[in-house]
Amino acid sequence: MRERFQEELDGVSSTLVEMAGLVKIAIENATTALLTADLTLAEKVIAEDLVIDQIQHDLDARTISLIAQQGPVATDLRTLVTSLRMSADLERMGDLAHHIAKSARMRYPSTAVPPELSLTIEEMSRVCVKIIEKVALVIKNRDTERALELERDDDEIDGLHRKIIQTLLDPNWKHGVETAIDMTLLGRYYERCADHAVSIARRVYFLVTGRYANENS
Repeated sequence: MRERFQEELDGVSSTLVEMAGLVKIAIENATTALLTADLTLAEKVIAEDLVIDQIQHDLDARTISLIAQQGPVATDLRTLVTSLRMSADLERMGDLAHHIAKSARMRYPSTAVPPELSLTIEEMSRVCVKIIEKVALVIKNRDTERALELERDDDEIDGLHRKIIQTLLDPNWKHGVETAIDMTLLGRYYERCADHAVSIARRVYFLVTGRYANENS
């Protein structure tokens, strides 16, 4: 029975890693659609968000069933409860990729991002993808060192987000209010995606050590 239960726990972790992989692809594709006005790719991201949603629903049902049937305690219970919270974070990250793709669709056939901010958005996506790749390894390996690194990676995203805001506040901004609103939201989507990844990393750190990461600072 214990061996079977451990297989179920491992399956929960594997599914979380799978979700992270799908979110990574969604962010990459949504950014490409955004920067190239690729309507087909934007629609693909929007449609495939339903896949991430369904995986979360199925995983949460499995997790709750394990809690009910096995009556886990101590670390096992903490693992399952933590997985419910991590799956919610990953589902929300998928939603944010969905929002980016919807911005691309809304402005089609125009490109949603003005030229002077294209490189910043591209860099935000690159850092966000790096963070998602790292959080997948944190989940898979319960890697507390990488979990702590994510705090620093998030600072990089925050700096890029501030760069967008500074550009929007420049008196020479010439793209109007509508584009400024679009860019404010887009910057926020990437920034929030990274925040959810950091939340996952903190949960894994607590799961492994029984302490919150900032207790070491």
